[in-house]
Parts: sequence; structure tokens; C-alpha cells
Amino acid sequence: RLRPLFADLLTAVGDVDGIRRVRFTSPHPKDMRPETFAAMAQSPAVCEHLHYPLQSGSDRVLALMHRGYTADRYLERLVHARRHIPDLAVSTDIIVGFPGETEADFEQTLEVTAAAGYDFAYTFIFSPRPGTEAADLEADFVDPAVAGERFERLRAVVERSALQRHEARVGMVEEVLVEGPSKKDPSVLAGRTRQNKLVHFTPPTPLRTGSYATVEITHGAPHHLLGNFVELIAEPTHRRRIPVEAL
Repeated sequence: RLRPLFADLLTAVGDVDGIRRVRFTSPHPKDMRPETFAAMAQSPAVCEHLHYPLQSGSDRVLALMHRGYTADRYLERLVHARRHIPDLAVSTDIIVGFPGETEADFEQTLEVTAAAGYDFAYTFIFSPRPGTEAADLEADFVDPAVAGERFERLRAVVERSALQRHEARVGMVEEVLVEGPSKKDPSVLAGRTRQNKLVHFTPPTPLRTGSYATVEITHGAPHHLLGNFVELIAEPTHRRRIPVEAL
């Protein structure tokens, strides 16, 4: 039996000399397999972060979306992922107000969101896109005021989970990839941990974008972490082309 090609690709890319971090985004839940999670765990370069789109926690709405999985199946695979990668951070996409969504459907989304324990989430209110099947379901559109109220309730659940998981990082020393100055304060640097968490910190001397540093986390908020600079561990490297044959 052939191994899943994506698991092979992750392993091959992670084995390329000089690649420090590997990420991938938005895999379809119905296509994720234990072999992929195992490949993530076995390659030191593959980051401990999985963006795993839920879209809805209601099986009825998932069927209307043609997603091809149930909420239970989604959560089962998330358990597999965390079993393979204990320090895994998980983010997601969720839509509220999909045509025909009832209060019961939305309550199921809240339950699955709480059970999943996300580190962060991209939440959206449904908006019709021309040419899509959902855009033709105008008779079933959710009232904008109702959709807005559901959005705020969902955001509260996500932020509660994110805050809890971020506060648990306090005291840990994280490897941070420097992205540049903070948008709010140019004297503060912003960077990403291996879990893709945003960290703000102030080094004693300037660091170039692309540098790697260790930072001790001192504070966790719903959308970011604060920390103290520990040391510089790697300067930026020049980009280089990697022949496909090398993979």
C-alpha cells in the first residue's frame, strides 16, 4: 500500500538541509489521515500548528455545505492529531449565519468549538458570493441582526479558549521568528512561535527580520503573547532555490 503523498511531501521537505520551519494551511478535514499527523510529529522542521477548518459544528449545516464530514468525525481526527503532537496549536475557520442555520445548529457549533479548544480562529458572518450554490438560497438567509449576535457569542467562546491556552504558555521559553516592528509600537518587535502565536518583545539591540530568538513568555492575551528577550539564536539566511528533484 502506498503511503499518502502529502505525508511523504511533509517528510521530504522537512528533511531538506537548511529548512528550519515548515507549515501548511487549511487541509480539508475529510482528507486528513493519521499518517499525516505522524509525519508532522516525526519531522523536527514541521511546526506544531494545524489550521483545521471546521466551518460549522452542525451536521445538518455541514451537509448543506457539502463538507463531507460530521462534527464527531472532525473531533475524532483532532484527537488523533493531538495524540501524535501533544504541544499542537490548532486554529480554524467558522462561518455563522449560513443559509438555513437555526439556533439549534448554532448551539451545536458553540459546543464543538468549546470541545475543540482552539488557540485562535477566523470567524465570519456568511455573505453570498455570486455563482455559488449558497448564494441562491436567499429565502433561507439568516437575519443580519441574528447572525451578528451569533457571531459575538461565538467570538466569546473562541477568545475564552485562546486566553486559557495562551496563559498556559507563561513561563515557557519559545523560539520566535522575527517578523518586524509591532504595528502599534515600532520599538517593540513582533514575531511568531512555532505554534504560529504572535509574540511582542523588546530586544536590547535591533534584530533583523528573519532572525530567530528565544523569548520567555510573561503574559498571555486572547490574540497575542508578551515576552522578554532571552537570546539571539540565528541570523536571517538568504533565500535559495531548491530543485524539485531534491524532494
